[in-house]
Amino acid sequence: MSVPTAVATPLPVLGRDVTVPLVTGGQVAYAALDYAASAPALQRVWDDVAAYAPYYGSVHRGAGYLSQLSTDLFENARGTVAGFLGCRDDDQVVFTRSTTDSLNLLAAALPAHCRVFVFETEHHASLLPWRAADVTYLDAPRTPAEAVETLERALAAREPYGPALVCVTGASNVTGELWPVRELAAAAHAHGARIVLDAAQLAPHHPVSVRDLDVDWVAFSGHKLYAPFGSGVLAGRADWLREAEPYLAGGGASRSVSRRADGGVDVRWHDSAARHEAGSPNVIGAYAIAAACKALTEAGFDSLVAREEYLIRKVREGLAEVPEVRVLSLFGDDAPRVGVLSFVVEGWNSSHFAAALSAEYGIGVRDGLFCAHPLVRTLLGSDPQTQGECGAPEAAPGEKSLNAIRVSFGAGTPDEHVERFVSAVRELVSDGARWNYRTEDGRCVPDPASGDTASGDHASGDPASRGTAPVTGTAA
Repeated sequence: MSVPTAVATPLPVLGRDVTVPLVTGGQVAYAALDYAASAPALQRVWDDVAAYAPYYGSVHRGAGYLSQLSTDLFENARGTVAGFLGCRDDDQVVFTRSTTDSLNLLAAALPAHCRVFVFETEHHASLLPWRAADVTYLDAPRTPAEAVETLERALAAREPYGPALVCVTGASNVTGELWPVRELAAAAHAHGARIVLDAAQLAPHHPVSVRDLDVDWVAFSGHKLYAPFGSGVLAGRADWLREAEPYLAGGGASRSVSRRADGGVDVRWHDSAARHEAGSPNVIGAYAIAAACKALTEAGFDSLVAREEYLIRKVREGLAEVPEVRVLSLFGDDAPRVGVLSFVVEGWNSSHFAAALSAEYGIGVRDGLFCAHPLVRTLLGSDPQTQGECGAPEAAPGEKSLNAIRVSFGAGTPDEHVERFVSAVRELVSDGARWNYRTEDGRCVPDPASGDTASGDHASGDPASRGTAPVTGTAA
C-alpha cells in the first residue's frame, strides 16, 4: 500500500524517541497507540508553551506587565478556539478541565424540567452527567440512519415538552465510527430540542464546525488534541449558561459582592464565560489548546485525514488476515471512522493480550471497557446489565472476558508503529506469548519469576494455554 505523497510525514510529537525495555531483553522505541486516551503533545505545542512559560502571570485584574500579557494570551486563546470550532458570533467559549468537566457544567446549567436524550453508546463523560434531569437512554443503533430514526421516535414520543437536550458523540471512543451529527442535529431541532456534541474523539481527527454541523454546544479535551495540560472546552449558545447559577462560586465568576443589612451577601455574577470559570484559570492549558488548534489548522485537515485513512486501512487489512481477530463495529466494516479500533482475539483474555503487546513488543494499547460499558457489552454480546469494574471481570484462561483491546493513533503516528502492531498481533495469535503473566493490583503484568517461556505449551499457540492467570483490565 503506497502512502499518498501529501501525507507521508507524521507531525512531530513528544516521546517519539522514547525507548522502553522488553521482558525478552533489550529496548525498543515505544509505539504509542493509545491516542484515544491521551494523545502525545505536538512538539509545536510544547515549544509554544515553553516560550510563554517565563512570562507566566496571574490572569485578569493584575496591573503588572506579565499579568497583562497572560490575560491577553488567555482571552486570545478563547478567540482561537472559537475560530477552530467555527463558532457563531454570539457563542461563548468556556475553558474547563476536560470533556467530562464541560458536560457536567452543561448538565448543571440545564433549565428546570429539562429532558435529556442520550444513546447508550456514549462514553461515560456524556452518558452520566444528566442524573438530575429526566433522561431517556436510547438503544444502540446499527446504522447511522437508524440512529436518526431512533432519536426522532424518542423525541416524538415525549412531545409536548419544555426544554430538551440531545447528547451525542461525534466519533465513538470504542469503534472510532463517525456519527451522523448534522442529521441528528436537524432531528433534534425539528422537535424543539437542542444538541450537544461530544467531540473528544472527533476534534483531533476531523474539522469540527459548530455552525456547519448546526449543534448548540460542543465539548472536547486538550489532552486528546495534542495539548495534555488538564484543560477542556465547552463552546456554544450563551443563554442557558448565562441564566444558570455559576458552575463554581468564587472569584472571577462574580462581578460584585456586597454585604446586606441583615448580614448576608449579595452577588452579581458575570454574564460572560467568566461566570463558569471561577478561581485562577489554567492559562497554560488554555494557551496549549489554542496552540494545538493553530498547529492542526496549519497542517491542514485534508492532509491529516488522508494520512489517517491510510493508517486505518493498513491496520484493518492487517487484522483481517488474522481469522481469530474480530473488530468491533456498530455500523459495519465499511463505516467511516477515525483512527480508533477495538477488537477481541479468540482464545485470549484481552488484558493478557494487551500486556503481551506492551511487554514483548513495546506497544502501548488499551484494554477494558473504555469507560463505555453499555456499548462494549452490547458489541461483545454480553448481558448489558452485567456489572463489573472499570475494566473487566476476572476470566480464567481460555474463557471469554468482558473486555476488549483498543488501538488508536493520529497525526503523530509513524508507519512503523502500526506495522509493528499488526506484526505483533499476527505473532501472538500464531505463536503465543513468550512470557508468563499474572494479575497484580488489577492489571495483567509479566511475571518476573517466570523467565522466558518460549518453549512448551505456552508458546504453542494453543488458546487454552494462553493467559496463565486470571487477568482484568482498566478502562480508558
